[in-house]
Amino acid sequence: MKKTILLVALSVATLSVNAQSLLRGSKFTDNWSLGVNGGGVTPLTHSAFFKNMRPTVGVELSKQLTPVFGFGLEGMWSVNTSSSLTAFDHSNVSLLGKVNLNNLFFSYTGTPRVFEVEAVAGAGWLHSYAIGSGDANYLSSKFGLNLNFNLGAEKAWTIAVKPALVYNLEGTENTGCRFDANNAAIELTAGIVYHFKGSNGKHHMTLAKAYNQAEVNDLNAKINDLRTQAQEDAKNAQALLDAANSKISGLETELKDCRKQGPIVKTITNTNQTLESVVTFRQGKTSIEASQLPNVERIATYMKSHPSSTVVIKGYASPEGSAEINAKIAQQRADAVKNSLMSKYGIASNRIAAEGQGVGDMFSEPDWNRVSICTLDESK
Repeated sequence: MKKTILLVALSVATLSVNAQSLLRGSKFTDNWSLGVNGGGVTPLTHSAFFKNMRPTVGVELSKQLTPVFGFGLEGMWSVNTSSSLTAFDHSNVSLLGKVNLNNLFFSYTGTPRVFEVEAVAGAGWLHSYAIGSGDANYLSSKFGLNLNFNLGAEKAWTIAVKPALVYNLEGTENTGCRFDANNAAIELTAGIVYHFKGSNGKHHMTLAKAYNQAEVNDLNAKINDLRTQAQEDAKNAQALLDAANSKISGLETELKDCRKQGPIVKTITNTNQTLESVVTFRQGKTSIEASQLPNVERIATYMKSHPSSTVVIKGYASPEGSAEINAKIAQQRADAVKNSLMSKYGIASNRIAAEGQGVGDMFSEPDWNRVSICTLDESK
């Protein structure tokens, strides 16, 4: 009995120590296992060890409370070798406490070791079978070791060798219940155990980092900061999106207006008999569109009617792009009008001057400055 009390005290101390560790998979429904055992049992005294050994079989349902402490409900039946003619001569149903000595002395690493030793102790009900009225019941006690070999990557299976000492606490009128070698048996069994999967997805308990309140508060503060920053970023992104949509809408409106706009012809008459005609171009283009040919033809008609007249063609570009590219495009637009006058209308090249002027600023709308302005001069 003193051994039992000592084992219980040790288990309580172990529970207190392990309560400081944070474990995953330690719910009531976790860490259950089911095992089957088989072996032999023989009297401790006054008998030949192997000659008087009889087979015994059993099952055990166990629950691991912590990596160190657990309990199990075990039923063992001894095959009958006596003259009572029953299938079994004894059965022993025990409630056992278990202490994992590896985890007790070397701490739990988060995964069961390949080899572990458990100390086992408990009390039970011992029943003796006989035909007729010879059945008897006794209080029993069991002390032993479980030598566990944990198998597989998940440690879901265990092969256990289980030597134990079982006492029949029969006693007498003078002594009462006692641990008496004459009423004890040696039990040598081996078995296989399956550990059911728990809420953490494992077949055993796993370790988790334990955070103190200061760390938790710091993490919550960081989460709140990130949440606030995300909300601000979302607002800024929405503002940028609204501005972009507004600009797109304005550009679409301007584009529609440009498409509706007809050819721009500007004719200026002054005291020097100076006339001008404007040929417009699309963005990045240097070829004359069909809609602008009447403006070129107007210049050609005038010059054919006035043989002494000359024309200065100045090409311009809108402000998009680099200065070098705009200068090149402006010259090409002036040359396009000159070449059209020469090739299509037969105007002599010495009557035409084509000059590139780069980016134009004649019109308030930048897009309208993609033009070639033809200025006629009859003074010669």
